[in-house]
Amino acid sequence: MSTSPQAVAALAFNPLTPDRWADFERLLGKNGADGCWCMWWRLKRSEFSRQAGEGNRQAMQGIVASGEIPGILAYAGDEVVGWCSVAPRERFGSLERSRPLKRLDDQPVWSIVCFFVARPYRRQGVSLALIRAAVDYVAQQGGHIVEAYPSPDRRGNPPVTSYMGSAATFAAAGFTVCAEPPGRRVIMRYAIPEGAGIAEKP
Repeated sequence: MSTSPQAVAALAFNPLTPDRWADFERLLGKNGADGCWCMWWRLKRSEFSRQAGEGNRQAMQGIVASGEIPGILAYAGDEVVGWCSVAPRERFGSLERSRPLKRLDDQPVWSIVCFFVARPYRRQGVSLALIRAAVDYVAQQGGHIVEAYPSPDRRGNPPVTSYMGSAATFAAAGFTVCAEPPGRRVIMRYAIPEGAGIAEKP
């Protein structure tokens, strides 16, 4: 199955709230993206390993049930097709403890840390659409800086690094590189103009 540019342009986006939990489960599948359930950047590594699988699923479900919004879902009609984890940086404990990805300054930022796109919709521009939707969501919440930690665009990157997006995709959404720490990540930012998100391209 392939999708068309028109289908991607018609995507709708919604925050992950308790009434959409079943959609999130359906998108990530029975194993929750290899047992992660998008908890990798929220937990200490020892905690993550100890509760991988069902424990992580319950932890994420608890976050959603509490009323916290951990990210947004993309829909093609009634079908859920993509996920982007976006929240204030301080919600991601492991990210806050990361030396390579340490805070650049004391400004409040929102972080995009993960994508998951349904297989038929991959390489169709869904990640770019999710980035733009995430920025719009942050703007609606009163945020001013969105930060991301994608893989630099170089050959030899293992596939596992792609879950945080690519630098080229973020650049296409208007993000700029702010730091290039040692390792497989760069730090990119988008500054939201007062009262605005990223305008959709025609």
